[in-house]
Amino acid sequence: MNNIQNHYPIAIIGGGITGLSLAAELEKEGKSFILLEAKDRLGGQIKTLKENGFTYEVGPNTGTVSSPEVAELFEYAAPDALLEEACANANDRWIWKGDRFHSIPNGPWSGLTTPLYSLKDKLGLPFEPFRKKGTNPNETVGELAERRLGKTIVDYTIDPFIGGIYAGDPYQLVTRLALPKLYNLEQNYGSFIRGAIKKASEPKSDRDRKATKKIFSAVGGLEELVKGIGKKISRTGEVVLEAQDICITPTENGWQTTFVDKSGDQHTISSTKVVTTVRADILPKLFREEIASKMTRIATLPYAPITEVCVGFNHLPDIPRAAFGALVPSKEQRKVLGILFPSSCFKDRTPYPDGALFTIFMGGLRNKGLVLDTPLEEQKQVGLNELYDMMKIPRSITPDMVHVAHYPKAIPQYDVATEERQKDMKTIQKEYPGLHIAGGVIDGIGMANRITQGMNLAQQLIKEIE
Repeated sequence: MNNIQNHYPIAIIGGGITGLSLAAELEKEGKSFILLEAKDRLGGQIKTLKENGFTYEVGPNTGTVSSPEVAELFEYAAPDALLEEACANANDRWIWKGDRFHSIPNGPWSGLTTPLYSLKDKLGLPFEPFRKKGTNPNETVGELAERRLGKTIVDYTIDPFIGGIYAGDPYQLVTRLALPKLYNLEQNYGSFIRGAIKKASEPKSDRDRKATKKIFSAVGGLEELVKGIGKKISRTGEVVLEAQDICITPTENGWQTTFVDKSGDQHTISSTKVVTTVRADILPKLFREEIASKMTRIATLPYAPITEVCVGFNHLPDIPRAAFGALVPSKEQRKVLGILFPSSCFKDRTPYPDGALFTIFMGGLRNKGLVLDTPLEEQKQVGLNELYDMMKIPRSITPDMVHVAHYPKAIPQYDVATEERQKDMKTIQKEYPGLHIAGGVIDGIGMANRITQGMNLAQQLIKEIE
C-alpha cells in the first residue's frame, strides 16, 4: 500500500473519466489530492479489450471533441495516450427503415430524395427559421423537434439518435437538461438553422478551435487514455484502488473520509474539499444518515440498461459498412438500438485489413426487459440474429470473436424530475460547504461533458482553496 497521509486538500471519490479529468487538472497545477476507487482499475465504464487481434470497447465506444478540454486532456496524457479522430467514414450515419439502412441526409438534394421523411416535412424544413420560439422550459426533445422539424424527422432521426446517445425516449428527456445546446439554439437565435449558421460564423479563439467536433477514440482504444492519465496523476496525487466501505463525514474544519484498503486496513483522512463522481443510487451510501436522508430524491435518477454485444470477423470483404454506424428508430420495433462499425472508423481494430468489428447495443428504455430479465446467452443470440439480418451477412460466415457486456444501470436519464434533483444537490452543497457532487448525475452524459466538468471543477477548487 502506498504512503497514505492524514490530510489532503481534496478527496475525489470515483476514478471514472470525471474523477480522472479532475485529478489531471489538479496534478497539472501541482496540487495534492487523494482519489479513491472501489474497483481494481481506473476508468469506470471505459474498458478496452484486446483479443486475437481485435481491439474493442465494452463501455463507451467513442466521444466527440466538442470542447477544448477534450483536446487538452489528451495533450496532458501524451505521449502515453494519443488522440485518434475517426476517418471520413464517420461522417456517414445510417438509419433503418423497412428492410434496409438509409444514409441520413447531409445536403438539400439528399434531404429531398431520402425515403426517411414525409414530403410534408421535407418541404417544411426551409420554413423552420420562421416558426415561433417555444415557451415551455420543460419541453421534451421530441416535442421541441416535432414542433420545429416535423414528426417523421423525429421518428427517423431524433428518436434513433436519442436511442444511440441516451438509450432513452425523446418524449421523456427535457431538452433544456438533456440537450442544452439544442435548446439554446432556439432560445438565443429563434431557430435551429439560423442559430447553427450564426454560431458557425462567430469568431473563435485558438483554444476554441481545439473543439473540432470530430468523433474520437484513442490510439489502441480508450483505455489507453485512462492509463496515460493514471500514470501522471500519481506525481502529486495518491490513487487508491479497491477502496471499500467509504464513509464521508463533515467536520468543523472540512471533511473526514474513512475507507478500507485492499489489505483490509482502515484509514481515516481529512480534507478541505470532497468531490463525489459516483452513480446517483450509490451517492447516499457514502454518507451517514444526516446527509444521506437529503439525497433520497437524487437517488431516484433513472438509468437506462444496456447490453453490448461485440462481434469480430477476421475477414468480411463483401459487406458494406463504410459508416460510423447504424441506428434503429423505435418505430421500426427491432430488438437493437443500433450497431456501430468501429473498424470502419479507426485503425488497427481487426487482425486483417478486410476484417470487421461491430458493436451491437440493446435494451435502453424501449426494451428494458430484454436486458434485465433475459439470460446473457439469449441476449447474445438476439444481438447476433439482428446483426446478421440487418447487415445481410450470410449465415455460413461465423464470427471469430463475440463478447457480451452487461450494464443494468448504464446511462442516466434527464427527465422532468431532474431539475428538482439538481436543486437538492445545490441545497446540500450550500448547507455543507466543501462538498461537490459531480459525475453523470449533472451536466451531461457524454465523455466531453464529463471531461469538461472535471477540469472546470478542478480550477474552481484551486481558486477556493487558494
